[in-house]
Amino acid sequence: VQLVESGGGLVQPGGSLRLSCAASGFIFSSFVMSWFRQAPGKEREWVAGITIGGGSANYVDPVKDRFTISRDDAKKSVYLQMNSLKPEDTAVYYCNAKRASNQAINYWGKGTLVTVSS
Repeated sequence: VQLVESGGGLVQPGGSLRLSCAASGFIFSSFVMSWFRQAPGKEREWVAGITIGGGSANYVDPVKDRFTISRDDAKKSVYLQMNSLKPEDTAVYYCNAKRASNQAINYWGKGTLVTVSS
């Protein structure tokens, strides 16, 4: 099982980034996909999630209207489009897969660093 994040980097405030997470080794379409983040000195927090089939997405309040999560089951990938980035969005972003029928089955990627700074 692998989840590999990419797309992180340094961006100025107000800029945009698109994170990608490529999955392998499990039945991607059967898993709820989420993005979490962990800022320096803080606990990991849930950022956004998308249901099986992509019919519904949810976001933590600070990123609503700025971030968009999407999935492509054919490519076994999940994405996070981040717009209007703020310095407080600086964090390592992690991809998470949780099996819908058994939430004890839970996979994590190694993360990608997003730094928002001028």
